[in-house]
This record gives sequence, structure tokens and C-alpha cells, in this order.
Amino acid sequence: MTDGAARGLGSLGSAVSSRFFEPSLRLGVTGLARAGKTVFITSLVANLLNRGRMLQLAAARQGRIESAYLQPQPDDTVPRFAYEDHLAALTGPAPHWPDSTRAVSELRLSLTLRPAGLLSGIQGSRRLHLDIVDYPGEWLLDLGLLDKTYAQWSAEVLARLPARPVAAEFLQLLTTVEPKAPHDEPKAQALAAVFTGYLQAARAAGFYDCSPGRFLLPGDLAGSPVLTFAPIPPEEAVTRRSLWHEMERRYEAYKAKVVKPFFRDHFSRIDRQVVLVDTLSAIHSGPQAVEDLRGAMGDVLAAFRPGRNGFLTSLLRGKRVEKILFAATKADHLHHLQHPQMTAIIEAMTREARDRAQFAGAETAALALAALRATTEETRQHDGAELPCVRGRLLDSGRQAAFYPGALPEDPAQLLTPARQGAARWLEGEYQAMQFAPAPLNLKPGDGPPHIRLDRAAEFLIGDHL
Repeated sequence: MTDGAARGLGSLGSAVSSRFFEPSLRLGVTGLARAGKTVFITSLVANLLNRGRMLQLAAARQGRIESAYLQPQPDDTVPRFAYEDHLAALTGPAPHWPDSTRAVSELRLSLTLRPAGLLSGIQGSRRLHLDIVDYPGEWLLDLGLLDKTYAQWSAEVLARLPARPVAAEFLQLLTTVEPKAPHDEPKAQALAAVFTGYLQAARAAGFYDCSPGRFLLPGDLAGSPVLTFAPIPPEEAVTRRSLWHEMERRYEAYKAKVVKPFFRDHFSRIDRQVVLVDTLSAIHSGPQAVEDLRGAMGDVLAAFRPGRNGFLTSLLRGKRVEKILFAATKADHLHHLQHPQMTAIIEAMTREARDRAQFAGAETAALALAALRATTEETRQHDGAELPCVRGRLLDSGRQAAFYPGALPEDPAQLLTPARQGAARWLEGEYQAMQFAPAPLNLKPGDGPPHIRLDRAAEFLIGDHL
């Protein structure tokens, strides 16, 4: 109760300070594996500092952003997002992709704004602090664990493993496990290690329901009991010293000591949120990966619905995420003629969950973007037809190549329906994914890195505050 009252007073103080002094807007950036969170934040900040390519951001187009500059972030215990290092990686003489997100980090960008409207000649400039919080999407998916018992979670995980070849080793190990047997620590550690290996292999294979998220990004918790559990078949009438009971205890400790503190300290303070999605890689991986991604997007959006569970409701105490943007990344891997199809697919994948979030009061949107454009477009002749291609520097070899990924369907149902039905492969069309390296840049003064629709994303997320 004391902790809750302190948080309430802190929120009240922050609200009063923001309302009457210098307002701040907290933008959360997350995404599942390989979605490009680090590149998104780096390019967004670079393009707000140098706004020549931000024409769809009304305040930039109208010249009302007088200045933008970086300041120390307000949270002294949160690591700073290494913006300068990441920008150097993307724009240096030998450009390369920066390291991916592995923990929470933060960056504050302060904007000096000239007022708009009839009072613009009377009022002076004002300041807005944009606090950007970067965190792994795998941690966000852990929210679903708060509503599940260990038995429920185990049953759900074990039900989907037989259809996944990467789970073969863990399933084989489970055949040797007796849940009612006395707890044996070496066996518990072996179970957790093989289960973690399955989660890593599943993520590499294109699956997205890879929670608990800290198993993939353990940090300083590696080897601790709170990360030493695994799903085993549910049992009744087990003793306190049984393996099943100890697995259940550690699962509950994970929720109490890892998941809840993350949402209390970081997630509950977010005002706006962007969720980045590597849609093309999921399509390339096949129908099962697409259906898995669709379910993961529903779980992600459920995290932002006010009142979904008692813990989150009491934690937020009325504060909610006002806007949520789902962005299909790597739009530069497609010719612009296919961008409408890409946008339609991400809209369809999140439609049900977005409708529920909008009913609860959150404004949502979906679009296709590339935070850093790494390709150029060209048309190639093939079998008497013209193929819209993209050309870029291949990540593995460094050579230049033109690439045609396949034609995305006009109707997203042509992908989502077989995915829902559990199809093993696409019956029509083959969809390829290519990994491109960032292209060398020669930026003009006042221009940020080249992008696709990053300015539209910024307009949706923060335009009303500018």
C-alpha cells in the first residue's frame, strides 16, 4: 500500500510538473526479434535533429520546430541509449547494423517549438521533452503470464511443441521426467537449459511466442533459480518437495520478481507506443510463423488495454497509453508498388486486437516503414514480364544484387486464412527474404538518414504535442 501511494504521488507530481512547467512525452519503442528497434530510434532522433526529410511531420514542414537537442535522461538508474555509437555504425565509412536491444535504455530529446494558430504572435516558444524508452519485445509478451497459473502456462506451451521440429530434444527429455518425484536440482537445471535452447531455436526459426522473455535475454539473472524452470505436464496432489511444485514456485517467483517490476518501473509510465514487426521474415518463414506472429501481436496489444487485469489496472491508476502504432519494418526490401499490400497485411494481422484497444480508448494505427533505407528501386525483365525489384548490398557477401521477393497478395486473407488453418506451406506463391547491409551515405547539411514513412510515424505518435 505504501509503495502504491508513493507511485501515485510521484505520478501526480510528474503530471503537475508536465502540465504547468516543461511537459514531457514518454515514447516506448519495442518489437520482436530482428524488428529493428535500435535502427528506428537512431534514425528517428537523427531525423528530428536534422529535419530535411521529415515533410510529413507537420511541425517540421511548417518550420515550427526551432531547435532539437539531446539532454541527460531523467531516470538516473536506466542506461542511456547509445545514440552516437549507433549513428556512427549506420553512417560511418563502413556502415553496419548496430547491436540489437538486450535491455532497457532511454534517451531524452528536447524540442523548442514555436506556437501555431492565432496566438502564435503573442505566445513565446515552448519546450517539449521526448523521452524515448527502448526495451525488448520479448519482455512485453511476458505480460500474458500474469494471468496464467503454472499449470495453464505449461499446458499451452506443451500443446504447441509437437508441431515444431526444434522442440524435439526438449520433448525427448520430458519423457524422462516424473513431475511427482522429489525435486532434483541438476535435473531442473538440465530441463531449463534444454528449454532455453528450444526458445532460442524457435526464435531463429521465425516463431514469436518465445516467452519467458528473460530466458532469451537473461542479463545478470543468468543461472539464478528464477530462470531455472520449464513447462512439465500438469499434476494434481503433488507434495511440496516434488519437482512439479518447485517448478511452479519458480514460475510464480519469475512473475513476482521479474515481470511485475518491469511493468511497474517502465511500462506503466509510457504515454505513446510503437511496436515494430518484421512481417516479411514471418511470411518468408511460412504460414505457421505468420499465425504465431498474429497471436503475438494480439498479446502485445492486450498489454496496452486498460483494465485487462487487476494488477495492471491498479498499477496504472487511470493512466493509459494513448496511441499505439504497429509498424511493419523493412519496407525498403519491397518495391513501393507493394507497400500498400504490406500495410494491408499488418492491418489485418492486428485488426481484432486494435478494435478492442480502440474500444477501450486507445488510438491505434498500422503502416509499413523503413527507418533507414538501404536499397534503391529498379525494374527487371524476366520471362517477358517486368518485375519491380530492389537493389542493395547483401549482408553476408557485401556484393550488390537486385532482388524480387515475390508478389504479396492484394487480399491479406490469402495469407492469413491458410495460416489460421495450420497450413504447412503457401499453396500459391513463394516469398523470399533477403538481408541487406546499410548503404554508404553522403548526407547533405540539414538532412537525416533516408527513410520510408518515418515522418508519418512521428506525426501519428507525437504530432499532436508539437
